[in-house]
Amino acid sequence: MPVPNWFLTRRRMMVSALALAAVSGPAQASNVIDLAWEDLLPEDTQSLPPSLQGVVPHDESATAAGQPMSTGVRTDYNGEIVRLAGFIIPIDYSGTGVTAFILVPYVGACIHVPPPPSNQLVLVTTDKPYENDGLFEPVVVTGMFGTAQTSTQLADIGYALSADKVEPYR
Repeated sequence: MPVPNWFLTRRRMMVSALALAAVSGPAQASNVIDLAWEDLLPEDTQSLPPSLQGVVPHDESATAAGQPMSTGVRTDYNGEIVRLAGFIIPIDYSGTGVTAFILVPYVGACIHVPPPPSNQLVLVTTDKPYENDGLFEPVVVTGMFGTAQTSTQLADIGYALSADKVEPYR
C-alpha cells in the first residue's frame, strides 16, 4: 500500500522531534521503562470499551470508522526510552523490511475488527528495516516514546515510538 506524502512528512517531523528530545539527555540501557498497554491509558480507563471486550466475528465487524473515542493520552512518558510488546501492522517498507508500522495490543486490531482507541495504538518508525515474518508478528520494541496524534487509513493513533530496537517477542 503506497504511503501518502503527508504521512512521510509527519513521520520526518515526529522523528526529528524525538531526536531533539534524545539530545537533551542521552539514554542509558538501565533507564528503559517497561510499559504495558494499560500504562498508556489515563487513570480509571479500561483498555477496551465494553462493546469490544467480547469476541468479534470477522465477518460482522465494523471498519476503521468504528474506532471508539480515546479517553486521552498520557504525557508522562514523553521523551523516555521505553520497551513495549505488541503486534505489527506494517505501513511502510524499505526493501523487504518494515520501517513504519502500527504497534497494536492484540491480534486483529485495525484490520478485521474495529481498531482500539487511539491511546492503545503506537506508530513505530525505525531507520533500520525490520525483517518481519508477516502481518501481526509479535515483537518487543525499544526506543524513544511520545504522544503524537496521527491519522491513517486504518485508524487514528495517539502515540509514536522511534525504535532503536525491534525484536521478535519471546
